[in-house]
Amino acid sequence: MRFYNREKEIERLRDIRERSTRNARMTVVMGRRRIGKTQLLLRATEGQPTLYFFVARKAENYLCQDFQQEIKDKLGIPLLGEISSFGKLFGFLMELSKERAFNLIVDEFQEFYNIAPSVYSDMQRHWDLNKDESKINLLLSGSVYSLMHKIFENSKEPLFGRSTGMLMVRPFETSVLKEILAEHNPEYTAEDLLALYAFTGGVAKYVQLLMDAGACTMEAMLDYIVREDSTFIPEGKNMLVEEFGKEYTNYFTILSAIARGENTRAKIEAVVNRKVGGYLTKLEGDYGLISKVTPIFSKVETKNVRYTLEDNFLTFWFRFVYKYSYMIEIGAYGQLREVIERDYPVFSGKILERYFRTKLVEQKRFTRIGGYWDRKGENEIDLVAVNELENTAEIIEIKRNATKINMNQLNEKSVQFRRVVGKELEGYTIQLRGLSMEDM
Repeated sequence: MRFYNREKEIERLRDIRERSTRNARMTVVMGRRRIGKTQLLLRATEGQPTLYFFVARKAENYLCQDFQQEIKDKLGIPLLGEISSFGKLFGFLMELSKERAFNLIVDEFQEFYNIAPSVYSDMQRHWDLNKDESKINLLLSGSVYSLMHKIFENSKEPLFGRSTGMLMVRPFETSVLKEILAEHNPEYTAEDLLALYAFTGGVAKYVQLLMDAGACTMEAMLDYIVREDSTFIPEGKNMLVEEFGKEYTNYFTILSAIARGENTRAKIEAVVNRKVGGYLTKLEGDYGLISKVTPIFSKVETKNVRYTLEDNFLTFWFRFVYKYSYMIEIGAYGQLREVIERDYPVFSGKILERYFRTKLVEQKRFTRIGGYWDRKGENEIDLVAVNELENTAEIIEIKRNATKINMNQLNEKSVQFRRVVGKELEGYTIQLRGLSMEDM
């Protein structure tokens, strides 16, 4: 699959590179695993003197041997003697960058925590001493959310306050997914597009795996994902076990409950049979995996809270792969496929709501977007999109099948909703809309 999109990110990275030729820049590049950080950084620095260091899990002296070879190959500079400490190697590069400008990409930067934690304080010392004269463009990439935040946002850490910029690499936008699917399957259907969005969430590696395999229809995608040698089956566990450590089973149980619709604290606790307040706080704040959402226009102190797992792939993985792992253990992939197909209409209906919310956010036509539900769950609106500059709002019902959209019922919900929010929409022009797969 060719390289898609990322024009804005590349433009920003090239601007950072230009600034680094005057004085050193330290940019933190973050994003979940498989999102395409490495390819983005290599594309943005293409044709420039660039060192690429991948922090694999091996002894520091072996890493330094690899890095010294990279310096020799890319910059033509053999180092005199063997350097076994990354701190010393970084100090050498900071000195070198005073005479010549170059990019230094350090991929999986958080891995130094497992190899040699003192690297961070060594880097701080060399950075503080040399950054004003240096012309290095330092790009530090990491995919373990909790550790990357700890390294750069915890005031007790050596590199706190040192970064000059942060770039979050996000999934492909819905328009890019449509472009990719159209290129690989010009006759694609709305069902195919929804499946690609549901299974990958726009994560570059997952999209690439499916497209390169010719899995461009919903059926072909399921065939590729649900099979014995599928890379998708172990992916969720591979991604998160390192994040959660020994308590991963507790976190997995909570995420599985949320993925299948148990979205309030009371419902989650009923499923896992234990208090989950601390876990939910960490899942939201430390790991960035869930979001705490409230009805649009609700007060800050409201207890009418729901939890959502924002990552589409993980939502799918916990809903089907983790929940039915006992089928996988005995090789019952055919039965798992049947279960997914049985439950897919309901599952994808919720994902379709997320698709349209994402699409409206990308369009940048609104100042506030959210859902609405009362405490009893009796009056619920899928989407409310508000433009506070133009005093307009759209109240939206979303269904897979357009024939199931009941505009009279939506109008009744709208009347109750406007009564509850009172002055928030006073004087606004309100439009009621129904959205279905036909509008994707």
